[in-house]
Amino acid sequence: MRQDRILLAHGSGGTMMRELIEQVFVAEFADDILSRLDDAASLEVPPGRLAFSTDTYVVNPVFFPGGDIGRLAVCGTVNDVATAGARPLYLSVGFVLEEGFAMDDLERILVSMRDAAAEAGVRIVTGDTKVVEKGHGDGIFINTAGVGVIREGVDLSGANARHGDKVLLSGTLGDHGIAVVSTREGLQFSTDIRSDAAPLSALVHAVLDASPDTRCFRDPTRGGLASTLNEIAGASGVSITVEETAVPVHEQVRGASEMLGYDVFQVANEGKMVAVVPAEQAEAALAAMRGAPYGEDAAIIGEVAEEPAGRVYVHTSFGARRIMDMLVGEQLPRIC
Repeated sequence: MRQDRILLAHGSGGTMMRELIEQVFVAEFADDILSRLDDAASLEVPPGRLAFSTDTYVVNPVFFPGGDIGRLAVCGTVNDVATAGARPLYLSVGFVLEEGFAMDDLERILVSMRDAAAEAGVRIVTGDTKVVEKGHGDGIFINTAGVGVIREGVDLSGANARHGDKVLLSGTLGDHGIAVVSTREGLQFSTDIRSDAAPLSALVHAVLDASPDTRCFRDPTRGGLASTLNEIAGASGVSITVEETAVPVHEQVRGASEMLGYDVFQVANEGKMVAVVPAEQAEAALAAMRGAPYGEDAAIIGEVAEEPAGRVYVHTSFGARRIMDMLVGEQLPRIC
């Protein structure tokens, strides 16, 4: 008999757990490898080097404008694999469910994951489910791992940036972080602010086609653009300067960030990609970004220099230059 809510027995390893797996997870994901219910998925992998990544999602609330924890989990792992220049192929998903979590909400999340995986061209092939007592979780946590094959001849790394390279951003900053925190805190704005959670593997490969000497990709999630660029500058031993007026930001996101006291450069994103490319390939890379799904607002936002190594600066709209610091501490807890 179908239950309206998750029970401890759904994690017991018995018949109720089997029914949950078969009638909910397998039914929604509808993958023939997953449906075998083996302890390990047997996978066909094309020749080449593998990219492998894992992440865990603990966002609060689990539903927010533009997405939910399920879409976030799929897109986040797909994007991490794509930053290596790989085509994501397979995902695993692990669920930690709290006793009492609504079955309808679980199924809504699974549908979102299924749709995001289909959009990204990736298969969910194995997983795990645990149930914890009421009060010992927060509804649902999701762990994902992804595997993809790196395209031949690609060697991307945050240590590859060189003097004269250009920095590209695939779209507007801060949408995800502000969408989540505004829902969490019950804030009302004159226009909707929606999460940007999206799979970006197609965008990454469009850029690689146009700019074969791309140095690296990074998705600016927790810590935002500021942390991402500082990581690249530190790994490469270079300096990066960003033109503030070149960085795309929705006005409502900018206004909300100012109202809340956040630096928009430090706010999390879940559907944006940073690319560092040689200067002579920058315009081609930008055109490729703008022509790819989710890249219509892409821009060239900065440039790499040799000195001072490990520093990131912002050239402000007032003509001054300030340091773009990495996020210190936790600006927005439980954001992804």
